[in-house]
Amino acid sequence: MEIETLYEIYKEHPVITTDSRDCPTGSVFFALKGASFNGNAFAARALEQGCACAVVDEAAYAVAGDDRYVLVPDALQALQQLAALHRNRLHLPVVQVTGTNGKTTTKELIAAVLGSRFRVLYTRGNLNNHIGVPLTLLRLTPEHDIAVIETGANHPGEIAFLSRIVNPDFGLITNVGRAHLEGFGSFEGVKRTKGELYDYLRLNGGTAFLHTDDADLCGMAQGLPVLTYGTTGVGQPPRVQGEALPDGIFLTFRWRCSEGPWHEVRTRLVGGYNLANALAAVAVGLHFGVEPQQIDRALADYTPGNNRSQYLDTGRNHLIIDAYNANPTSMRAALENFARMPGADKRAILGDMRELGADSAAEHQRIVDLLVELGLEHVWLVGERFAATRHPFRSFPNVEEVRRALLSESVTGATLLIKGSNGTKLYTLPDSL
Repeated sequence: MEIETLYEIYKEHPVITTDSRDCPTGSVFFALKGASFNGNAFAARALEQGCACAVVDEAAYAVAGDDRYVLVPDALQALQQLAALHRNRLHLPVVQVTGTNGKTTTKELIAAVLGSRFRVLYTRGNLNNHIGVPLTLLRLTPEHDIAVIETGANHPGEIAFLSRIVNPDFGLITNVGRAHLEGFGSFEGVKRTKGELYDYLRLNGGTAFLHTDDADLCGMAQGLPVLTYGTTGVGQPPRVQGEALPDGIFLTFRWRCSEGPWHEVRTRLVGGYNLANALAAVAVGLHFGVEPQQIDRALADYTPGNNRSQYLDTGRNHLIIDAYNANPTSMRAALENFARMPGADKRAILGDMRELGADSAAEHQRIVDLLVELGLEHVWLVGERFAATRHPFRSFPNVEEVRRALLSESVTGATLLIKGSNGTKLYTLPDSL
């Protein structure tokens, strides 16, 4: 089937699902495949559950004479092509966000700021891959004014591929750091892959929102039209300038635009490392005409979730939960911020950092050395990678053993940082604290 024909079907049934257990009436089911499942086998069930049609890529599952089955060469490619076509048919500005750390928080903050004035479509959670991005774009409607699309990557070429689907008018790379080294091969591989967004903007007349404190990003953005934000900037001062202010656990900062008046904002974000994320949202909001007072209010009202820079008072302890993901760059930033924070009986529970390949042992040792340097004494390390380091701290093989220790050792009145890669499951610990 030609993509244009499939698009006509989509316009009649503009709700997409890839899960036969979630089939809104009149939706279109795409039979995707995974390592352990074949979506084609669930096409009939999807139709029974209420889908108007099922897009399959194996003829054996397309019932002859039943026009509810749409046969295509590849269901995933059809989904991606459909999303790209739909995005291009809706002539509205699209901002694409990527980066090693902070891209989800930055996307959320940008959406909050823009949402104070516009009808915004933005990526839910972290649906930022080759499936999540097209599913997000297919939620666009003519009622939306603007879209903010998050894109992630763990191997070279992925940002370039997603950019061709998103076709952004504006791009923002939060930073480049040492993450997914197993897939990228090196830090230079990280830079090249994240920089694929800048490459796309160059070729297609786009504009970058540039964090000018980051020398790597400034070098990568050469030749691009840029809208700048930062504290002092590597070269010339940024158009949107800001600085963090001392205020306990939460980020409080002030910002101004082009030597204009200062605006002070107290956020609900934990950690000074979120300053750049907040300034990015300011820069995007100003460019699209959001009033400064609206920007301030949106940033102050935003409450983080998804175990990212999240503060929780359990009644027994004060928790800083940053356990959605971890890499050497984000771990260092979180620990340095934690060491500066006020708080009684400060403790840290840190989980292994995944996907670091050949650099894993050295990177985990560097974090342990940093803990000693910062003077953090009450630290529990979780996972085999941290266990293999030279360290003076308590070590646990997994989160279950940590939970058992918490049951037998009462921890009260403490301020705890909980951080580790998602696979360590440290996000399950708050109920025990």
